[in-house]
Amino acid sequence: MTRVSETQASSYRLRRIEGRHNALVKELRQAFAHAEQTDSGDCAIEGVRIVEEAIRSGLRFRAVFFKESAQNLAERLLPQIGAHVETLLLPDKIFDGAVPSETPQGIAALVRLREFSLDDIMWRLQLGPMIVIVGLQDPGNLGTILRSAEALGSAGVVVGEGTVSPFNSKVIRASAGSLFRMPLVSSKVLGGIDAILPKFREQSVRLIATSSHKGTPLDQAQLTGPTAVFIGSEGSGLPKALMAQLDEIVAIPHMEQVESLNAGVAGSIVLYESARQRRQP
Repeated sequence: MTRVSETQASSYRLRRIEGRHNALVKELRQAFAHAEQTDSGDCAIEGVRIVEEAIRSGLRFRAVFFKESAQNLAERLLPQIGAHVETLLLPDKIFDGAVPSETPQGIAALVRLREFSLDDIMWRLQLGPMIVIVGLQDPGNLGTILRSAEALGSAGVVVGEGTVSPFNSKVIRASAGSLFRMPLVSSKVLGGIDAILPKFREQSVRLIATSSHKGTPLDQAQLTGPTAVFIGSEGSGLPKALMAQLDEIVAIPHMEQVESLNAGVAGSIVLYESARQRRQP
């Protein structure tokens, strides 16, 4: 019996698509364009590293798309992807028109993210603070916060009103795969931030916000108990009405030389301090 090489096996799995109106290609293009999940609940991702992170995270793949000129990637990645997954080979022009990158690496996919509830995050507050983001527009900042949240033991992330979509391709890239693993919920499905504040109160969760200059110095703040850290927009911060409902404002000291830190850095510093305090005997 002739042994089939990995290259041949990969090529057998690939279904060549010639037209841009294929249903799966349209779903991929629209998911990237609108930075939202598809009607079936899938998220569009692209790039070798991000696809590998999705595989490592155990996500369920619906379809994988390869660019014709990067077909060699199929030999490397398809053995790691279940045989039931649709695998498509696209002409370069169609692939490039479906993904947002200016220099695509040649692989994209539709994957199903894990679903979490606010209760899931509340239950994990023993592990670290939750991050509540309101009005943050920069995808790099949101991705950085997700990455730091995973690295430093956050309970999870709540994405509030006016915040960039976590399904934005730049957010996914900046998170370096942390989006696939961190518990994340949208306040929109919960009725908005104002609707969930009473639940925090019921569970005795301390509500704090970060500030550039005014407030309790970060190293003097108590961050070991159940805590929600609120992070606002890059320009105007948190709405005043929301600030008035929080328990404490925490300032990151030694910032006399600069006006402020960006949201991603500020959030990461608070998460680090919380992790440091939790390690203390």
